[in-house]
Amino acid sequence: MTDPAPDANRKLVSVTLDEASIGRAAPEIEHERQVAIYDLVTDNVFAPAGADNGPFTLRIGLIDRKLALNVGTAGGDDVVTHFLSLTPFLKILKDYFLVCESYYAAIRTSSPSQIEAIDMGRRGLHDEGAQVLVERLAGKIETDHNTARRLFTLIAALSWKG
Repeated sequence: MTDPAPDANRKLVSVTLDEASIGRAAPEIEHERQVAIYDLVTDNVFAPAGADNGPFTLRIGLIDRKLALNVGTAGGDDVVTHFLSLTPFLKILKDYFLVCESYYAAIRTSSPSQIEAIDMGRRGLHDEGAQVLVERLAGKIETDHNTARRLFTLIAALSWKG
């Protein structure tokens, strides 16, 4: 994984969700999705392989239990669509959600050191999910670690049942 220098042509300027395939969720889940999108668009490195006509847009949908990443230019031209199986993320997401539940419960009743230990586990799983995403995007979309983490956050928000 590389950490390319920031470049206006290697950025996402918008991320949208395909409501037809993903659908709306409960208000708290919608909020998590919007926060994840905001964080992703605010700071990212994103460049489809062989494309130098950015900045880019990303439309995310679900097709046959696969994540459809439709990349376009800010001017509206289609660039590429990649399909990612969610299977490699399922165990990480399950563990991540369990640790997040423990974290939120710990905030109410546990000591700061216990909360910190649980949070370290949560961050470790988050990093693991980001690494899997980088591996799955290798040769398709170049990104940096922080952008992969933000994309994983969005995948988690799309997968969260509340």
